[in-house]
Amino acid sequence: MIRPFATLALMLMGSAGALAQPMSNAVATPTAPTPTSGTTPQLVTVFEPKTDGFRSIRIPAVVVSKQGTVLAFAEGRAADADQAKNKIILKRSTNSGQSWEPVKIIAEREDLALNNPCAVVEQQSGRILLMVQSYKIGISERSNTIRTGYDGDAVVRNWLITSDDDGKTWSAMRDVTRSTKRPTKVTTIASGPGIGIQLTRGKHAGRILMPFNEGPFGIWNIYAVFSDDRGDTWKMGEIAPNGLIPAGNQRLSSLVNEAQLVELSDGSVRFNVRRWAGKAVRKTAISRDGGETWSNVADVPELIDPSCMASILRLAPATPNALPELIYSGPQSTKRERGTVFLSRDDGQTWPIRRVLVPGAFAYSCLTQLPDGQIGCLYEADGTQRVMWARFSREWLLANEPTPPSR
Repeated sequence: MIRPFATLALMLMGSAGALAQPMSNAVATPTAPTPTSGTTPQLVTVFEPKTDGFRSIRIPAVVVSKQGTVLAFAEGRAADADQAKNKIILKRSTNSGQSWEPVKIIAEREDLALNNPCAVVEQQSGRILLMVQSYKIGISERSNTIRTGYDGDAVVRNWLITSDDDGKTWSAMRDVTRSTKRPTKVTTIASGPGIGIQLTRGKHAGRILMPFNEGPFGIWNIYAVFSDDRGDTWKMGEIAPNGLIPAGNQRLSSLVNEAQLVELSDGSVRFNVRRWAGKAVRKTAISRDGGETWSNVADVPELIDPSCMASILRLAPATPNALPELIYSGPQSTKRERGTVFLSRDDGQTWPIRRVLVPGAFAYSCLTQLPDGQIGCLYEADGTQRVMWARFSREWLLANEPTPPSR
């Protein structure tokens, strides 16, 4: 997981206890929602470092369980740094994010830093799956001591934890590194952060896909990790071509970094990816075989990217015959600010509908859809001083729909 260009550092962690424990015995004190009328977005604070017992809380991910519970994940950090003995934390909401239960630690190990929470809900069983990676304390993403392969303390590992009771308790961490990381050349790997997807149509319906990037630092490539048995076993696809460009002195620089996936109307899959180099817009690639191979990395001209993780989501159809709709959230500025939501009806080829959700600071974000059709966005606010929840309707977004030209 990468932060602004000069201050990025990534660490990931190892196995946690089988059961998540509350940070404290304090009763949850929900932040009062911003008053809402009609379709005005509703804003609620979810994570706040001082209140929740951490020096820093970053990297939001959110899913809605089969029971309708909103599950908000993040990194709880001992300092405002990417590798700061990070733990993976969770808050649950059973009322669409109006109030939240106390924070729980669901993955931790004192000798490791955990990063990049990336969650998905397996729709048949309802099992919630979360991938994270681990770095040994004292080793960062930029460190030249990171080793390739699978053995030793200086290796970045990939872990899976699961919940079968609506996020109330979680399994011990299971090491899935060997099936999700290439054995040579690759040093770092990072899932998402954000969400994975489960395909619903086509030859690969039922397949779970998790978005990944692989290093070394600054020369990342993107690829997908997938499971056809509901998360029991995993395989990895090929990297997306043309993700690297010349950077002078016979060096290469990556165009891509943190990634998200979305299913298209024909069952194909689209990457939506943070820009690292090149034109300051999002990057994309398409897979026609369930994430196993990809088209060349290309620009998304309408989506400005100051180099920040962002989110993309396929909406459930508003009516039986409705056109397929994708939504996207991310900062639309040269800085991490002006958080904007976009809508596309042509599988992400164009993004003609947009509305500003947060005019001020807006960094990492993650979208989900609630059972009543409303949309939730978990995002970093106030210069990453808190993680907020915004809930809004499709109608609020469509209020800015361009008027078709008269004939």
